[in-house]
Amino acid sequence: MSTPDPTSTSAGPQRSGARRRLSRPAVLGVVGLLAVVLLVADQVTKNWAVATLPELDPQPFLGEVPQLTLLYNTGAAWGMGAEITPVVTCLQIAIVIGVIVFAVRSVRSPWYALALGLIMGGALGNIHDRLLRAPGPFHGAVVDFLESPNWPVFNVADMAVVAGAILVIALGLFGLDADPARAAQEQAETEQAQTRAEQEQARAAEPSTGDPAEESPEAEK
Repeated sequence: MSTPDPTSTSAGPQRSGARRRLSRPAVLGVVGLLAVVLLVADQVTKNWAVATLPELDPQPFLGEVPQLTLLYNTGAAWGMGAEITPVVTCLQIAIVIGVIVFAVRSVRSPWYALALGLIMGGALGNIHDRLLRAPGPFHGAVVDFLESPNWPVFNVADMAVVAGAILVIALGLFGLDADPARAAQEQAETEQAQTRAEQEQARAAEPSTGDPAEESPEAEK
């Protein structure tokens, strides 16, 4: 009966990783579709807030927490960076570019695709405001309208970005790789190296079975 080759690349973990692996078009499809859905949801809710809510006048929503408070934010969280709105806009555009590059080059996990879709959709929602709302391109004010105690007023886009970032951190803490097949391959290679080392140790520990008299030069003399 033949024994399995420990160096074989068709190890179980690798096949399992391949089953969980998305193709590049599938990853881009998940990220793009989720980003578009979030962008639309964000803009619909912002337009509703602008048309319905009085500015800076808190309105009860689900009781007193959270409340609906319409404001226009030219900076980042807590209004920071209001003087450098174009810089904030460029940073958000850089985030979108980084998400696309990371998704194309490294991501094959459905969980990472979900996280990147959340981040990209949220970033695009706020970039839309920066580029297309008053007072002008790269200086536009983001529409915020959801308020919770001890937290800056936010919107749907902000929630998506935060949720995506938390998911990425959680995936890293749980040791999940952006490419399941790559992680499975690394695991298989580690197991193969350990197997080879154990086999070499076992061979080194085996006693010699040859005739000592034949092996010794003194015996031949």
